[in-house]
Amino acid sequence: MRSIVVAAAFLALSLNLFAEKSSLVISKQYGLGYLPLIVAEEHKLIEKHAKSAGLGDVKIEWATFGGGSTANDALLSGTADLVSGGVAPFIRLWDKTEGKVKALASLNEAPIVFVTNNPKVKTLKDLSDKDRIALPSVKVSIQALTLQIAVAKEFGIKNYDKFDHLTVTLKHPDAYVALTSGKSEITGHIGLQPYSTLELQDPKLHKVYSSYDYFGGAHSTNIVWTTDTFYKANPKLARSIVAALNEADEWINKNPKEATAVYLASYKSKESPELTEQILREELNFQTKPLPNITIFSDFLFETGATKRKAKDWKELFFDAVQ
Repeated sequence: MRSIVVAAAFLALSLNLFAEKSSLVISKQYGLGYLPLIVAEEHKLIEKHAKSAGLGDVKIEWATFGGGSTANDALLSGTADLVSGGVAPFIRLWDKTEGKVKALASLNEAPIVFVTNNPKVKTLKDLSDKDRIALPSVKVSIQALTLQIAVAKEFGIKNYDKFDHLTVTLKHPDAYVALTSGKSEITGHIGLQPYSTLELQDPKLHKVYSSYDYFGGAHSTNIVWTTDTFYKANPKLARSIVAALNEADEWINKNPKEATAVYLASYKSKESPELTEQILREELNFQTKPLPNITIFSDFLFETGATKRKAKDWKELFFDAVQ
């Protein structure tokens, strides 16, 4: 009898050791680029796919961060299991952890746009020490990186950080208010949709550049990443998350009006539903598989000495769930 009890206890312990997580924390940020995560949260898609994979009831806690550096800190500290943000902070962490942090899925392709209220600034060459450029995280964010890439192409690679001292850390909603009010030191905002298009509705504001101008077209912009430890311990859950994002992407593409309503409700936003839907239809493309040119970011960071390694191709940056 005792041997049966011991065997049962051992079996229970073994099952527990190999059980996947039943609760997790996922972060998103501000902007239309995070709509797949918002839809997944609203429609409980991760919970749905996890249950279909035989994982039972999985509880998801959602967090919203203002920038990629905060997301990386949360992931490293164990405060979050999966985080999302721009490609740049992810690649820095991928390099820092020697590939022990990888991307689980891409979220979107979207232009990163530099908008200014300074009538004298038509191009990067017109910037002066009087300008202040808002972005989510100084030096770390994808907005900061695209500025450096643009500057390198205009002034040479040795001068890539020429305007870093002009940048200021602000969340996109705060940067939008600061820029459009004209009552702060902020004269520029390097942002994402819908903020860029909303800003350009103001006749006093104009575009300096779009990242697509310097990348020769579209590129993957926002992604979801996690640790190798989480991925290996939770293979079914990881694939359930990718499946949930694929379903969210499909639903957004088929239901742009309803998706717009979900986005506006999630942030309690007062933006025009019509304009937001137009931005959704015309400016963003949602898919979990990244564009191959995502390696442009890792190449540049390596070339400027910001990282010690660069990816051979996009597959080196992503777990195989999306491959």
